[in-house]
Amino acid sequence: MKKAMNQSKRISILNTISVLVLMLTLLLVFLNISYSSRLSKATNNRAELTENANVFMDASAYLTNEVRAYASTSIQEHYDNYMNELNTLRNRESSLAKMQEIGITAEEQGLIDKMAGISDTLVPFEEDAMEQAHRGENDKALAYVYGDEYSSAISQINDIKKQFLTTLSNRTTNEVMEITKKSAVNRFMMFASVIVVCAIQFVIMRFVRKDVLVPVLTVRDQMAQIASGNLSADFPLEPDTSEIGRLIASIHETRNELKHYIKDIDSNLAQMADGNMDLVIDSQYRGEFLPIQKAMMQIVDALNIALSQICETTEAVADEAEQMASDAQVLSDGAIRQASTVQELSSSIQALSGEVRKTSDDAEEARRCSLAAAGKLETCNEKMSALASAINDISVSSEEISGIVKTIQDISLQTKILALNASVEAARAGAAGKGFAVVANEVQSLANKSAVAAQNITRLIGESMRLVHHGTALTADTTDALTQTVIGAKQATQLIEQIATSAMQQSNSLSCLTDGMGEINEVIQTNAETAEKSASAAGQLREQAEELKVSVERFNLRH
Repeated sequence: MKKAMNQSKRISILNTISVLVLMLTLLLVFLNISYSSRLSKATNNRAELTENANVFMDASAYLTNEVRAYASTSIQEHYDNYMNELNTLRNRESSLAKMQEIGITAEEQGLIDKMAGISDTLVPFEEDAMEQAHRGENDKALAYVYGDEYSSAISQINDIKKQFLTTLSNRTTNEVMEITKKSAVNRFMMFASVIVVCAIQFVIMRFVRKDVLVPVLTVRDQMAQIASGNLSADFPLEPDTSEIGRLIASIHETRNELKHYIKDIDSNLAQMADGNMDLVIDSQYRGEFLPIQKAMMQIVDALNIALSQICETTEAVADEAEQMASDAQVLSDGAIRQASTVQELSSSIQALSGEVRKTSDDAEEARRCSLAAAGKLETCNEKMSALASAINDISVSSEEISGIVKTIQDISLQTKILALNASVEAARAGAAGKGFAVVANEVQSLANKSAVAAQNITRLIGESMRLVHHGTALTADTTDALTQTVIGAKQATQLIEQIATSAMQQSNSLSCLTDGMGEINEVIQTNAETAEKSASAAGQLREQAEELKVSVERFNLRH
C-alpha cells in the first residue's frame, strides 16, 4: 500500500494556513486602521504645526511692524498693540508651546531658539525706538528700527523663518508620505492575504472535491453494487495510508473476502452435488460467516451419516431379499413336489375306486378273492396313511409359507421405515437431497408392492390351509372307511351279503376323495404359482435394493 498524507491532516494544514493568513489579514486590517489614524494625526499635526509656526512668525512680524509703525507715527495704538502682543497675547510663546506639545525636532527647536535669540537682540532697539517716538523724535526712532543692524537681524529672522517652515514642511510631508506609503503597502499585503485566503479555500475546495467527495461518491456507488450482490463491478480507486485510502482498502478486502466465501461455498456444494461427501470445510470463515461454515459442516456430517445408514440398510434389504427369494424358490420346489405326490395319490385313489367297483360287480368273485381283497385293502390303508402324512406335510409347508409371508411383511415394513428416513434426510438436505427423495419414493413404491404381494400370498395361503384341513378331514374319513373295509374283508366270510353295499359306499367315498384330491391339486398348483411370484417379487426387490445401493455408492462417503 503506497503512503499518502491523511486527508484530515492535509485539510488541517490548509485550514491552519488559512487561519494564519486570516489572522495576518486581521492584523493588517488593524495596522491599516492604525496607519489611517496615524496619517490623519500626522496630517493634523502638520496643519497645526504649520499654523502655529505661521502664528509664531506672524507674531514676530507683527511686533516688528507695530514698533516700526509707532516709530513712524507715534500713534499710541501701535504702542498698545505692541505691548498687548508682548505682554498679554503672547502669541509667540503660546504657538511655540503648542508646537512643542505637538512635537518638533531638535533641529526645528534650534531654529526657533535661534530666532528667539535674534529677536531678543532686537528688543533694545525696539525699546529705544519706542522711547524716541514717545519723545517725538521719530527720525531717531526710525533709525533704530530701520537701521542696518535691525534690518540685518530681521533678514536673518526671515531667513531662519523660511528655513524653519521648509524644514517643518519637509519633515511633516515626509512623515505623511511615509505613513501613506506604509498604509499602501499594508493595503497591498491585506489584499494579497485576502487573495491567498481565497486561493487556499479554493485549493481546499478542489482537494475536498477531488480527494474526498469524488472518492466518497465512488465508494457509495461501489457499496451499492456490493449490496446488490455484484462483487465484480469496476472499482478504480487504489488504497493508500490516508483515511479514504484505508476505507478503499477495507472495501477491496471485503470484496475479496466475500468472493472467497462464495467461491468456497460454491466449490463445496458442487462437490456435494457430484457425490463427494468426504469433504473437510477447512477455510477460515470470520465473523457472521462462521454459522455458515458450521452449517455446511453439519450438513456434510448429517449426509454422511444418513447415506451410510441408507447404504447399510440397503445391504440388509438386499440380503433379506436374496434370502426371501431363496425361501420362495424352496417353497416353489416343495409345492411342485407336493403336486406330483398328490397326482400320484389321485391316480392311486382312482385305481382303488375301480377296484371297489369291480368288487361290487363281482361280489361272488370277492368272496373267493376276499383274502386278496383284504391284502389290497391293507395296502390301501397304508397308502391312506401315507396320504395323511403327505397332507400333514402340506400343512406344515403351508405354515412355513405363512412364516415367509410374515418375513416379507417385516421386510416391507422395514423398507417403508427406510424410505421414510430417506425422505426425511432428503428433506433436510434440501436441494442437494433431491436424488435421495427420488430413491426414497422408489423404495416406498417397492415396499407398497411387497406389502400388496404379501397380503395376496397370505390370502392364498389361508385358502390353501383351509383346503388342506378339508383334505385332512377327507383323508381321515377315507382312512376310517378303509379300516372298516379291512374289518369287513376279515369278516367277508360272514358278511358277504353286505359287501356290495359297503363297496358302493366305498365307491362314493372314493369319488368324493377324488374330487377333494383334485381341489388339493389345484390349491397346490396355486401355491406353486404364488411361490414363483413371491420368488419373482423377491428378485425384483433384490434388484431394486441393488439399484438403491448403486445410487448411494456414487457418493464418496467418509470411512
